[in-house]
Amino acid sequence: MDSAAVKKFLFELQDTIVARLEQVDGNKFRRDSWDRPEGGGGRGCILEEGNVLERGGVAFSHVTGDKMPPSATAHRPELAGCTWEAMGVSLVFHPRNPYAPTVHMNVRMFMAKKNNGEIAFWFGGGMDLTPYYGFEEDAVHFHQTARTR
Repeated sequence: MDSAAVKKFLFELQDTIVARLEQVDGNKFRRDSWDRPEGGGGRGCILEEGNVLERGGVAFSHVTGDKMPPSATAHRPELAGCTWEAMGVSLVFHPRNPYAPTVHMNVRMFMAKKNNGEIAFWFGGGMDLTPYYGFEEDAVHFHQTARTR
């Protein structure tokens, strides 16, 4: 598993989403980087009072640790004591148009390195739309598009 390649992909994903939304909205996102003292960091991109988005955020994070917490190894005891890293991109958009739904999406990767050098990793994520005014044909379109992509 090449976590550097995953990090590059996710960082570029954040950049692409932000760039496309800046084109649509006509306003720029504010960018803010942060560091995690225990290991890692991230970058948040926020747009407020835009033309299309009342508020929107696209966040990238990459955090690391020396030892998996017990809550994380309850179902995978073989990972107890492993070093780990987690990274992902998440977003939330609140549009100005009440007929456009609020959007939430995240994609993430988690990796644990065992003492013998073996790596366990998995990807996850999800997305949803929360309409203010729901239309059945919009829900059908959303789910069909998600299924075919």
